[in-house]
Amino acid sequence: MNITFLRHGRSRADDEGVHEGRYDSPLTNVGREQAQLLARYWQTNPPNFDQVVCSPLQRALETARILGTALALEPRIDSDWMEFDNGPLAGLTREEALARYPIPAARGRFDALTADGGESEASFHRRASSALERVVQGGGEHVLVVAHGGILNAALHELTRNDRVRFAFGDTGFTTVAYHPPTESLRVLGVNQQPHLTSESHPLAR
Repeated sequence: MNITFLRHGRSRADDEGVHEGRYDSPLTNVGREQAQLLARYWQTNPPNFDQVVCSPLQRALETARILGTALALEPRIDSDWMEFDNGPLAGLTREEALARYPIPAARGRFDALTADGGESEASFHRRASSALERVVQGGGEHVLVVAHGGILNAALHELTRNDRVRFAFGDTGFTTVAYHPPTESLRVLGVNQQPHLTSESHPLAR
């Protein structure tokens, strides 16, 4: 099976420069246009998705709905694909977060992110594994997952059995892998692809 992991389009929090995580910010107009450009690209270059799974957070859900409408697929919401639960950091600027919750010298993988809450690293990876397991067992041949950079990396770490490599995910950037469940063989077919944004003449090109 093939799995395409897609990060949502640009969100309001991206423009605000704040910690996002569970801060449920919507897409900006730029983010909607990015998703629409990708939808048109995939209409011209069909990816043959048979399922779309997405996070319920606005920025991912709206991206998935734009793509689903274009591809005649109804997104299935799975809350385990939500971004890392950053507790009280959600919506804070970097400076505010550091002032209120200084980064500790050490944090165990079972420790909450802050004294006032937030997900532990162990919980985050368990959630990513559960979400990924449902995708693998869901019967699709080519599944699109629309979510967030952190949780997508956690899922890829589970697939690759390697948490030392971080996968880049730009706005509406996607990474596709071919995965064979019986043997657990994995081929990475492309990383952070943005073919819909690569035209130098397009204002969203990067």
